[in-house]
Amino acid sequence: MRFGLPLQPQHRIYAAFAIYAFSMGNLFPRLPDIKTAMGVQEGALGLGLIGTPLGTLVSLTVAAPYLERIGFRRALLALIPLVALGYAVASHAPGPLAFFALLFPVGVLLGCVEIILNVEADRTEFLIGRRIMNRAHSFWSIGFFSAGIAGGAIAHLGVSPQLHLALIVPVSMLGVALFLGSYVPSPKREISEDVATPKFARPTGAILVLVSVTLSAMLMEGASLDWSAIYMRSVFEAGPFLAAFAVAVFAFSQATTRFFADSFVDRHSPAAVARTLIVVMTIGIALVYFSPASWVSLVGFALLGIGSGTLFPLAVSAAAQRTDRPAAINVAALTQISFVVFLLGPPLLGFVAEHWGIRASFGIGLPLVVLSFWTAGSLGRKPVHAEPESEAVAKASAHQDAF
Repeated sequence: MRFGLPLQPQHRIYAAFAIYAFSMGNLFPRLPDIKTAMGVQEGALGLGLIGTPLGTLVSLTVAAPYLERIGFRRALLALIPLVALGYAVASHAPGPLAFFALLFPVGVLLGCVEIILNVEADRTEFLIGRRIMNRAHSFWSIGFFSAGIAGGAIAHLGVSPQLHLALIVPVSMLGVALFLGSYVPSPKREISEDVATPKFARPTGAILVLVSVTLSAMLMEGASLDWSAIYMRSVFEAGPFLAAFAVAVFAFSQATTRFFADSFVDRHSPAAVARTLIVVMTIGIALVYFSPASWVSLVGFALLGIGSGTLFPLAVSAAAQRTDRPAAINVAALTQISFVVFLLGPPLLGFVAEHWGIRASFGIGLPLVVLSFWTAGSLGRKPVHAEPESEAVAKASAHQDAF
């Protein structure tokens, strides 16, 4: 049975990314309050946060064939609300160890959703004949931006993190029902996805090179989302709304960049766009590290959002378009390392913050931007041979009608 709004395949992918990010993103503006309630320092909070990347690593390593077997539709409709529920439960943790234990299953869910959405975005690109990967990820950032604004406003009103995150669960369920109820998975690419799917997503040499492109962006993205609110409170004694606004500024600038990036990539090349934005990210890191005032830090977080916005989506496209293995396996192999850096790096940066100051947690990204700049050529120049718009839409509509 199908329910919900009738949408074009690409619009449904955009909605899925946004709802998913909103469902997970409300935790991060509340981390300062959770840290205070636990009565711990940055290092101990970081230890608790490690539960998420460990769970994500497990699912990204082994989940791809099982998700194909279960079916992307059935899995996605259940997983996104479960992410919101998992974070709501984790917010009740009395200490870092319990926080770790409760975040581990949330990480497993996140890894499964990452596989489904990134593979679906690639298959939808193939179906409609044009790039949507960066724009799809822009809606992930829009979801996080919305979560940052909502989290800041709710924190300013004095609502507890536990009640706040509990309220996100029905919101997530409503969003899934309304925008994903009629979701139909896009057909597999015709080039290589019928190859036997291995149980483990082992990264190849080519995938490891793509991973190296993403490391700086994933670390700085994770650091900005996890620690920017705590940074603003610790360095400038900002109030709850301004602290949460740093998360929103980062997410908004990242969303804007991703929304418009695909046309630039088509006109120039993935490598050229990536290297330009890596320079912007480097400036953002420097501003946050040396910032003398809160407004300078906000500019730095905005530049971090702009600079980090495209590296991961471009690497996902490059991995999915390889013909050596099924797209789901290559995407999972790339994502399991890149996304674990996104999730595992920031908790480990908590120990850096505790011993050398929270500014150092951002400055540590400077060596990685050099690596990303050097390896960005692996993204290559791979233009999309688009069909005429009317033909692409007709084919997409025919696919929907078949279900």
